[in-house]
Amino acid sequence: MTAIPQVKIGVLGGTGLYDMEGLSNVRELTLTTPYGNPSDTITIGELDGIEVAFLPRHGRGHRLLPAEIPARANIHALKQLGVERIVSVSAVGSLREEIEPLHMVVPDQLIDRTKGRASTFFGDGLVAHVAFGDPFCPELGLLLAEAANNTEATVHHGGTYLVMEGPAFSTKAESKLYQSWGASVIGMTAIPEAKLAREAEICYAVLATATDYDAWHEVHEQVTVEIVLANLTQNVYTSQQALRKLLPRLQNIRHCGCGSALGHALVTSMDLIPRTTIDRLGPLVSKYIS
Repeated sequence: MTAIPQVKIGVLGGTGLYDMEGLSNVRELTLTTPYGNPSDTITIGELDGIEVAFLPRHGRGHRLLPAEIPARANIHALKQLGVERIVSVSAVGSLREEIEPLHMVVPDQLIDRTKGRASTFFGDGLVAHVAFGDPFCPELGLLLAEAANNTEATVHHGGTYLVMEGPAFSTKAESKLYQSWGASVIGMTAIPEAKLAREAEICYAVLATATDYDAWHEVHEQVTVEIVLANLTQNVYTSQQALRKLLPRLQNIRHCGCGSALGHALVTSMDLIPRTTIDRLGPLVSKYIS
């Protein structure tokens, strides 16, 4: 059996970001998981000498609806690769006047408005309750915000990402409701990725790129696909610049708690856990359950 290469840094590309420019020593890797196939093949390569694994969450050519994204397969595959940090690039709508289209946000909080998405690896005889009060890795989020600040974009560090089900955009009433809750941006993909990454003990942070003002703004026209696509090209370019500046800063040992998130989360008696469940979870629980 061919050994799976080990890569410490993963990037999940969102709308418009289907490949990474500038990669060298590129190879494509097809992985299988107990949760089916990931969204696409994983591209492994070096960016300015630093190895990174890239996976387009919607598939190349944008084939998958937000609710169709095989998030468990994606995160499990990256865990198989040994990924310790995931940067998620996500196109979002702005719910705040000061967050203008083409601005970037590195959020620190989440509101989950999705419906029925598989958001845990656990069950089938093994119960785990991970801490999720801070849904994004604060260490990775700070480094990401600092890197983005070294681009030409305006960057907002902190804020709440509201995750809607989609695929339709918000009604005006919904958009104004989410504003009243204090949400900063709205998108469709950070859940279940953030929860699954925490269970997999992988640091996870989002670079949210604003394309529009959702449906609430009285002056700017309501969000449409045309508006989103018009701003995507610039956002993709800026995102790639931010990633280039971030990667050299991710070579150090992690000091956050993400890498031990399961340490006190597994509550099932070890002698009662089915062998099939242990085998399915594989690299997620191998250091806790032999």
